[in-house]
Amino acid sequence: MLAASFVLVVEVLENLAFLANASNLVLYLSTKMGFSPSGAANAVTAFMGTAFFLALLGGFLADAFFTTFHIYLVSAAIEFLGLMVLTVQAHEHSTEPWSRVFLFVGLYLVALGVGGIKGSLPPHGAEQFDEETSSGRRQRSFFFNYFIFSLSCGALIAVTVVVWLEDNKGWSYGFGVSTAAILISVPVFLAGSRVYRLKVPSGSPITTLFKVLTAALYAKYKKRRTSRIVVTCHTRNDCDDSVTKQNCDGDDGFLGSFLGEVVRERESLPRPLRCTEEQVKDVKIVIKILPIFMSTIMLNCCLAQLSTFSVQQASTMNTKLGSFTVPPAALPVFPVVFMMILAPTYNHLLLPLARKSTKTETGITHLQRIGTGLVLSIVAMAVAALVETKRKHVVVSCCSNNNSSSYSSSPLPITFLWVAIQYVFLGSADLFTLAGMMEFFFTEAPSTMRSLATSLSWASLAMGYYFSSVLVSAVNFVTGLNHHNPWLLGENLNQYHLERFYWLMCVLSGINFLHYLFWASRYVYRSNQG
Repeated sequence: MLAASFVLVVEVLENLAFLANASNLVLYLSTKMGFSPSGAANAVTAFMGTAFFLALLGGFLADAFFTTFHIYLVSAAIEFLGLMVLTVQAHEHSTEPWSRVFLFVGLYLVALGVGGIKGSLPPHGAEQFDEETSSGRRQRSFFFNYFIFSLSCGALIAVTVVVWLEDNKGWSYGFGVSTAAILISVPVFLAGSRVYRLKVPSGSPITTLFKVLTAALYAKYKKRRTSRIVVTCHTRNDCDDSVTKQNCDGDDGFLGSFLGEVVRERESLPRPLRCTEEQVKDVKIVIKILPIFMSTIMLNCCLAQLSTFSVQQASTMNTKLGSFTVPPAALPVFPVVFMMILAPTYNHLLLPLARKSTKTETGITHLQRIGTGLVLSIVAMAVAALVETKRKHVVVSCCSNNNSSSYSSSPLPITFLWVAIQYVFLGSADLFTLAGMMEFFFTEAPSTMRSLATSLSWASLAMGYYFSSVLVSAVNFVTGLNHHNPWLLGENLNQYHLERFYWLMCVLSGINFLHYLFWASRYVYRSNQG
């Protein structure tokens, strides 16, 4: 836990640097750089999606060629460079084409750095624990929960202090704080060098995956062509003579039968395609966790609304608390604070009670945690739709007494705290699902693929953000047919039909949950779940 504590502190600084810009970026693009509301939303989701998707690259390099230690240091340097570019660009206050070029160069350098960090930092911390002991596995579970806590601490500073600086002192101040945070994180990370345990890279896991799948296809084709069935697995350093057809197939139905051909036909395969039984089992595990991964994308599509339309909603409302004006981009403070309270509560109260009642090591399984998050996301979207309906009623009542243009820029007489409700539900969903995903992918994945597998948690976020952009465009296309007004297009948010979009998200989330239940109910854990 001492070694992992350095990782937790670094995550506070790293997430501060990332979210300080991401949480307020949609307003910067729309108010300072001349983007339309939907254009700004799509630019933000594309940026954040790219950042999270690049975590797969960081995880792959950590497993295959470098250590998580080295990947973090290189990625931090790249993010620092990107933030320096953004700081200079913001200081110039220009909307010229060259300024936009600088903006996107800086943003995507940051995205590359963030991706490497997200792909290396969580597995680096998880590798510090001994999974052979019950106490080591419990501490590792605690680490993943406190990783979310640290992530939330960084987010809290980002959406309060840094967002206030951006709104009141200038955007160059906000980018400057982010630059300083990522710079400080490097010596903090290096301070733990003497106590870190580092996993030795074991070659490309992608190569193993494609090798086994290619061998399976070749064996299947050869078997059909020759009409011969070989049921005996020969040994060659890796397979035991006693392995039977049942052992090759396991209990995985078609998947076990398909990949089992690789072991049964091993001696008849070309030498480059010969695989060990362990390699085949590893690929089976990876394929089995992919449906779970796919089921979490819709939830992250819902989370994408926190940094896009929800911020724009709040910007049209009364954001005063007494005499203090809350910046709309600071709205995530509500789910962040809730997550900071819920994470230690879950670790020290809910989890011990669950372990005592279920008499299992984990108390609540990883898939149960993920499922809880999916249910909360459905509730969040329903709440968001109801709140937007209420906001639109206020718009209509105001426009009946005033011209609509005056209310396109003036705050509506409705408190932004209504929007905060959906933030709390989505924040809770994020806590349950993200921590559950990271621990699930890390513990279930083969040891040679753990960094890459853990990165699937961030890739799910990326695909959620990308899907959000595609969904916005698709909804506008479909609803704009036959000369109708598209739901998410207009001069300002008051002309959007955002409540209909949220109801659509609620329905899609419900269908996705049924899809998740289908796969989760059939999943058999590889690791110790009690």
